[in-house]
Amino acid sequence: MLHCHYASGPDEDHEKVRTADVSVALVWGLIVAIAGYAVVRVVQHLLFPEPDPAALMWSAHAGFFWRAWTVAYAGGMAAFAVFVAPHRTGLAARALAPGIAVAASLLVLQTIFFP
Repeated sequence: MLHCHYASGPDEDHEKVRTADVSVALVWGLIVAIAGYAVVRVVQHLLFPEPDPAALMWSAHAGFFWRAWTVAYAGGMAAFAVFVAPHRTGLAARALAPGIAVAASLLVLQTIFFP
């Protein structure tokens, strides 16, 4: 019978929990960024219609990049908030599947109705 001479101690358990916290926080950041992109795109489409790209010669900004950077920042803030929330990793992990479904649904609806 083989015995592992590296026993699992409190430091290893703490590192596993910390890795789970970071993973859950990172995924929540991605979910918020994806859902946020769909929402920002719809709001911009309704409030600030862009000109026809075929008729436009030059633009001072590229809307996609501003939207992408904005939602990436929001996703980073959400990831940090989830990471520092005390003892909420289990709740946040259980809410990942519905969060992914909502983000995917928002992105699909945005793509269909507000291309």
